[in-house]
Amino acid sequence: MLFQLSGKTTDRLISEEKEITENSNPREHDVLVSTGEQITISKLAMLLQEKGYSAISLTGWQIPIVTNSEFGNSRIRYINNDSIFDLLESGNIVVVAGFQGVDENLNITTLGRGGSDTTAVALAASLKAERCDIFTDVDGVFVTDPRIVENPKKIDNISYDEMLEMASLGAKVLHNRCVEIGKKYNVPIYVKSTFEKINKGSLVSSQKSLEDLVINGVAKDDNISRITVVGLENKMGKTYQLFDVLAKNNINVDVIVQAFGETYSKNITFTVNSLDLNKTLKVLEENKEQLNFKEIIHNENLSKVSIIGVGIANKPGVASKMFEALYEKNINIHMISTSEIKISVLVNIEEANLAVNAIYKKFF
Repeated sequence: MLFQLSGKTTDRLISEEKEITENSNPREHDVLVSTGEQITISKLAMLLQEKGYSAISLTGWQIPIVTNSEFGNSRIRYINNDSIFDLLESGNIVVVAGFQGVDENLNITTLGRGGSDTTAVALAASLKAERCDIFTDVDGVFVTDPRIVENPKKIDNISYDEMLEMASLGAKVLHNRCVEIGKKYNVPIYVKSTFEKINKGSLVSSQKSLEDLVINGVAKDDNISRITVVGLENKMGKTYQLFDVLAKNNINVDVIVQAFGETYSKNITFTVNSLDLNKTLKVLEENKEQLNFKEIIHNENLSKVSIIGVGIANKPGVASKMFEALYEKNINIHMISTSEIKISVLVNIEEANLAVNAIYKKFF
């Protein structure tokens, strides 16, 4: 039996870090925040031993879980699971620290927030486990967040693609990277409640959902910042140069809108994760002369609210219904993004929960 735990001390450690510095060294930040998981796994191993079980805890670097060297948001390169197999075959319960690994230079790295889910599914894939159970504070995957909407519909079975879209758009129940690994290695993921002794939960697998819903989910992401690059030269290649600079600095861009103003200039607005805002502004300022734009405007007080549904683009009236729900609550839309399986809007952060409730009630 293999357990993987996520501790609750990371926020406290980050708070203590900020008492020392607002600009910590990325390597030392990872060394600090990784200790939270280490405390959790040792305590659980002790508890299991006290109950008469043979248990042992392992950190990410003891296994090792080898990652790249992108501190704070590293990617797993491979897992050497020989030690885990040996311990399991000896009858041990192995308690593994999530959220962390080690690069090839023996630096401790972390996988980013939500990285414990990623560790769990990656271990399940590496060990060729029958499935991976993720225990959380809700009883499975819901159409929308039960902490926002009262008694939303629960989804018993959901495909990797549907769950990946929901996770990518802000659903908190699973981290999108763990769903990507589950899909790639065909690891079924059961999402269950930590607090309910008897619960069916939700199964995320390659099986397509059999439920005939107009939409499959309503998600919200509060970690959104909008940036407008004003007065970019209206010349061929300038848009490419802008986003190439961002890509080379590992900055992910989401919603993009281009507007033409004066004859020889244009404005480009895009969104980034709020954690990347300061980094993005710094990169843009450092490349201002090369990109040749006038100024940067940014807004941190926005949320992205999305509806998800396979084939949503082929269902007439879905967008209209969503916009009607927001109109009826006097919620202003700042940006709109669409694809084959989702429609997203940017709204003021203080109106985001109201927007989710309004959209859910309109469709369900």
